[in-house]
Amino acid sequence: MEAGTLSEAHVARPGLVVVDVAACDEQTAFAVQALLVGRWATASGDRTTWVLGEPGVRRRCYLDVRQQFGSRRRAPKPAAGTAAPP
Repeated sequence: MEAGTLSEAHVARPGLVVVDVAACDEQTAFAVQALLVGRWATASGDRTTWVLGEPGVRRRCYLDVRQQFGSRRRAPKPAAGTAAPP
């Protein structure tokens, strides 16, 4: 799927990912983008594209999978009557 030129900067380091989304409509493409945003540091593309002669729409997202959101690990709480680990 061709959604524009890929810049070397977008994949210059481990953990940087470019995701091209193909969907039936803009609403679905934005829903997928919202799922990605909720999980990783994400920069969305600046536009949704339609390719003449191809079905659906395209949207590109740029992710940094080293920066996960909503997944902070917390130490488990000690059970009642037990000491917390040092």
